[in-house]
Amino acid sequence: MLKHSLPAILLFSFTFCLAATLPNKHRHGSRPSDNSPMVKPLPRIAICGLGIESSTFSPALTDEAAFHAKYGAEVFSSYPFMAADSPLRKSAVWFPALMGKSLPGGAVTRAAYESLVGKTLDSLKKHLPYDGLYFDIHGAMSVVGLDDPEGDLITRIRKVVGTKTLISTSMDLHGNVSWRLAQNTDLITCYRMAPHEDAMQTKQRAVANLINRIETGKGKPAYKAYISIPILLPGEKTSTRIEPGKSIYKAVAPASVQPGVIDAAIWIGYAWADEPRNHAVVMVTGDDKAVVTAAAEKLAQNFWDARKAFEFVAPTGTLTECLDKAVASPKHPFYISDSGDNPTAGGAGDATWTLTQILARPEFKTNAGPSLLYASIPAPQLIKSAIAAGVGGHVDGLAGAAVDARFAPPVRLSGTVESIQYGDKDAEVEAVIKVGSVHVIVTQKRKPYHKEIDFTRLGLNPRTAGIVVVKIGYLEPELYAMRADWLLAITPGGVDQNIERLPYHRIQRPMFPLDKDMKDPDLKAKLVPAAGE
Repeated sequence: MLKHSLPAILLFSFTFCLAATLPNKHRHGSRPSDNSPMVKPLPRIAICGLGIESSTFSPALTDEAAFHAKYGAEVFSSYPFMAADSPLRKSAVWFPALMGKSLPGGAVTRAAYESLVGKTLDSLKKHLPYDGLYFDIHGAMSVVGLDDPEGDLITRIRKVVGTKTLISTSMDLHGNVSWRLAQNTDLITCYRMAPHEDAMQTKQRAVANLINRIETGKGKPAYKAYISIPILLPGEKTSTRIEPGKSIYKAVAPASVQPGVIDAAIWIGYAWADEPRNHAVVMVTGDDKAVVTAAAEKLAQNFWDARKAFEFVAPTGTLTECLDKAVASPKHPFYISDSGDNPTAGGAGDATWTLTQILARPEFKTNAGPSLLYASIPAPQLIKSAIAAGVGGHVDGLAGAAVDARFAPPVRLSGTVESIQYGDKDAEVEAVIKVGSVHVIVTQKRKPYHKEIDFTRLGLNPRTAGIVVVKIGYLEPELYAMRADWLLAITPGGVDQNIERLPYHRIQRPMFPLDKDMKDPDLKAKLVPAAGE
């Protein structure tokens, strides 16, 4: 018997080896010729997306260059889990179109949006058809004269790729999910941590879910449960570091791994844009109707029941209160968040109100005063002066308020150039100018400072400074780990933490906390139809 089966074994081994070495045209999504071994073609998957948080309460506008768009193979550099030898990379034939990510800022100009969308669609048209598409967005983009840009973008993508292509979307939990976006995507998920330490993990989950549904033949989920929750809160009140956000989001992962569920997600929404879609949302996708709807309703009810318990992630105060405590404190470094003009949330980044107040205080007027690092203020002309003066030279000029002068005019900086650095992706050129005991970071273009190296590359030590004032809301992980103490200053700007004083006109009302005594909403899950239905 063995004598007769040996040729069969050898033939099988030969066939297996041949399949493993077939040219790409046979292994990567193309139908093999009649003479080729039958090898299941790999799925054809496109990648595209645009991401930004846009404050409509900021006078700033965002242009196309701010998105630093990547095309084709360079898109893979955004995803460490998609390295050339990674299992996910090898699981499909990939067609990256356009991926653009901007620093948070003001509304995107219509011309910039249309240009980026046009390039995306043109690229997608070149490689049709697709089995799947990974749609990587933030979810809080605002465009001048256009509501719900992400909903508009995915609708236009659907017109190119068709309704059969499986689309998997990953988002920031501070994004917004409109009904149109929910209908045109098939699989959807978002971050479960704020700060977003699980950002890459979330993107990887979105891609893995997409490949799994294609490879298993299960395709689109049978059910997409959607619940709109009339809550609009800033991220600084909904951090998953503290309660109740910690417990609310802790329930998401268990809900997502129930039999019959593909994924579950809660979006806090984006508080600094005035559009009807801006509010919290829960979505659960899967194939078991009862489990999917029950999971969504439980997550939504938990969120609503906890609404009055949300508090700021750190003690707050006026800027004067925060500076008084920092100067008197024996704990160093003492961090203060200049939260109203936070460029990581959509602030213009050039409001001078806080810096003006700091420089006016007598404690900081001489070199002998408390050491304070201030990050940062854009001042292109002052950068030119600093370059001309050189390190150690003296400069005297105006900074900031070129975009947002609503709260204070440009601030005069007269001091010594301590360092100059070139080549930062966002700032382009940075300089440190010492005015009294204040080390002011001045930039060519606005930049958020949220990592230790952002300071040390400029010769500053954020671990040993007395006081560090940063245009930020909740401290990002590295800053949070360095602080000896921390206060969140409620300062004015395009991302004012006191949202009740913002001029909302178009969001859906009633909305908590703007309408504190509103009636309980209907939190029954609505089933979203698939694209094209």
